[in-house]
Amino acid sequence: MSKLSRAQESPRVLAARLVFAVVQQGCSLNSLLADQLGNVEDPRQRALAQELAFGTLRWYHRLDAVLMRLLGKPLKHKDLDVRALLLVGLYQLLMLDMPAHAAVSETVDAVRALGKDWASGLVNGVLRNALRRRQALFEQVDAEPVARWSHAAWWLQRVQQDWPQHWQAVLQANNQRPPMTLRVNLRQGDRDSYLARLAAEGLQAQPLPFSATAVELATPVPVDSLPGFRSGAVSVQDGAAQLSAPLLMLQDGQRVLDACAAPGGKTAHILESAAGLAGVVAIDNDSRRLQKVSDNLQRLQLEASCLCGDAGEPQAWWDGHPFDRILLDAPCSASGVVRRHPDIKILRRADDIEALANQQERLLEALWPLLASGGILLYVTCSVFKQENRGVVEGFLDRHADAGILPLEVEWGHSQGGGQQLLPGEYGMDGFYFARLIKA
Repeated sequence: MSKLSRAQESPRVLAARLVFAVVQQGCSLNSLLADQLGNVEDPRQRALAQELAFGTLRWYHRLDAVLMRLLGKPLKHKDLDVRALLLVGLYQLLMLDMPAHAAVSETVDAVRALGKDWASGLVNGVLRNALRRRQALFEQVDAEPVARWSHAAWWLQRVQQDWPQHWQAVLQANNQRPPMTLRVNLRQGDRDSYLARLAAEGLQAQPLPFSATAVELATPVPVDSLPGFRSGAVSVQDGAAQLSAPLLMLQDGQRVLDACAAPGGKTAHILESAAGLAGVVAIDNDSRRLQKVSDNLQRLQLEASCLCGDAGEPQAWWDGHPFDRILLDAPCSASGVVRRHPDIKILRRADDIEALANQQERLLEALWPLLASGGILLYVTCSVFKQENRGVVEGFLDRHADAGILPLEVEWGHSQGGGQQLLPGEYGMDGFYFARLIKA
């Protein structure tokens, strides 16, 4: 794939490089973007490369099933970069409905940029054949659930088992482009005032329900286009994530811990929501991600104690003073935010779920002693899998006589084990689980 990395001028080559890195090398798309697209000066070229990469990965299982019917025989391992480019080409033609001439010719040029002129005829033939056989190909692959829903077989089975009445809606939402949602900083003004600022800039937006801070843009824009972004008036954060801070029932004088805090959106929202807190500690075990927490707080003109450490080993960083509130946004499968991170559908494996549930239990056990008597721990995941959610909470309650559920009493979501589950796409939000535990 080294030749691919030298052809940075072509959005299609860039997109294929990203697809290759995710599918063949198991890389996270989010970790690749800055490195691979950061040097692309033209914002239109960068946006096109990102659209092609995200879209191809979003529909990977479907496009892969189509491609297998178009190739006479599998490509050699050394030519899997060509395969990635073919998938990008199919996405343009079959899912984006790009003009055929431009999509085919630009993709053929891209394979030449890889130094693989021999494949130009193959790429041209496969893409033109896909156009001719489009309807028949879709009818064939739609008979296969994995291709139709563009999710792995184990994922389909688990969602159908966990959400028999909602599984189709969950999968459909996962395959949609996500909206751009903002969180208004209430220290600088209310939501209605910010909506007026957006309208004055010609940006259409609407408030989201169940949150005093959430605003959904009609069309995504660069953050520098948002009025007041640099001065901290607003941040980018999904509406479901914005439900966490209010559920903590914050009050002046409380000491708050945000465990697994990076990149800091919830830490900032806690500080924006309650100016009189005694202190906020944000901890994360990744120093680079923890720096993002500090950067976000600096932009918002907020302060917290940012510590690098394992939330599951508090003896290494805890000062012995209990917390009145703990937010545990636990590491999870991220199965509720697939529309924002489509590579998760490719990278996640079936046996990951049990390992993640074990990790979540370890974190809960480690953090519970840090909570003051009468204090609240809010357990949060961005997963839709019950093993990570109600399974973890119910098991914890069974083991701890001093732990109880403090009902959420909300009008959104689905009741699950004393907590509430938002499914992807509901109210324009991502899929999140919340359970509020109180120490007797």
